Amino acid sequence: MTKPVVLVVDDEVQIRRLLQLTLESEGYKVVKAETGEEGIRRAVMDRPDLIVLDLGLPDMDGTGVLKKLREWATTPIIILSVRNSETEIIACLDAGADDYLVKPYRSGELLARVRTAIRHRPSTQTDTVFRTGDLEIDLVARTVKKSEENLKLTATEFNLLSLFVRNAGRVLTHRYILEQVWGPTFVEETEYTRVYVGQLRKKIEDSPGTPKMLITESGIGYRLVEI
Repeated sequence: MTKPVVLVVDDEVQIRRLLQLTLESEGYKVVKAETGEEGIRRAVMDRPDLIVLDLGLPDMDGTGVLKKLREWATTPIIILSVRNSETEIIACLDAGADDYLVKPYRSGELLARVRTAIRHRPSTQTDTVFRTGDLEIDLVARTVKKSEENLKLTATEFNLLSLFVRNAGRVLTHRYILEQVWGPTFVEETEYTRVYVGQLRKKIEDSPGTPKMLITESGIGYRLVEI
């Protein structure tokens, strides 16, 4: 079986080495770049399955690299940076990043997010039925079952849930959710997401007050995780 390829774009040699050791120990092939321009070139040449991207690069800001990559690539991108401001995290996610980890990071958490991002990369999303725990969502038939029993969802609830399913494992910002489900004129109506996510949790979660599938990313948005 071909090893998944991970491109690491970071100007710190110690971080590149640590990431290489961590990822290779889990069976990934690692290619590295220390500048933004080199990272873009390697993304074109190596066609990685995942990109781990730092923001503080010597030649250009990582957000610029992210935007250039998103002009043509659907490759999952995880931002790994010391920058931890909520505004910057949201900006990166809105610009197309799939996830965001703040340095210093825990290797176990990084590997878990790498596995999730690769598993749900667009090139592999051919199934129309999504299953997690006792939940089954058929995107074509527009049906949702929990423990083999049909759930009644409104059209908006199903559209919201299907958005999470198509982006399983990825952090979705309030703005992105509102634009995709309600349209661009609703991007400031964050109360919509809170209310409808609450309604969905009551229907799909065993304990809506302590959700295990629809997870809140505080101040940023939500993520659908597999259990």
